[in-house]
Amino acid sequence: MIVDLYRSGGWWDEGWDPMGLRALIAGSFAFAVAIDPAINRAIGMGRVIPDGISDACIQDLVILADYRDRGIGTMILSTLLDYCTSAGVTRVAPVAEPGTEMFYTRPEFRRIEGAYPHAVAPGGEVSIH
Repeated sequence: MIVDLYRSGGWWDEGWDPMGLRALIAGSFAFAVAIDPAINRAIGMGRVIPDGISDACIQDLVILADYRDRGIGTMILSTLLDYCTSAGVTRVAPVAEPGTEMFYTRPEFRRIEGAYPHAVAPGGEVSIH
């Protein structure tokens, strides 16, 4: 269940209505979920929030603790970046929780002091406004 993923990331307020997740997912430019078919359970997710034309942010990337260090996060991240690239989005900024920035050490990301790392689609530029 998607709520369990938000809980594991520490991003869920128990006063929220889980039905609101439908609007959150529908309002995302892209939403990827990893499922363990053996138990038919969502074990990881990530999403991209708009503008969906030239810039986007990867957000809410989380993997359940028992499934970490298996490449699932990398698979979700790659899927989201590929989708952005195929849609012509040239700047992608991952929003990382403090202490998780090391996950974004892929060659596509460049560290900019005082800012989040940025992924750049081929031909794109990194800039901070």
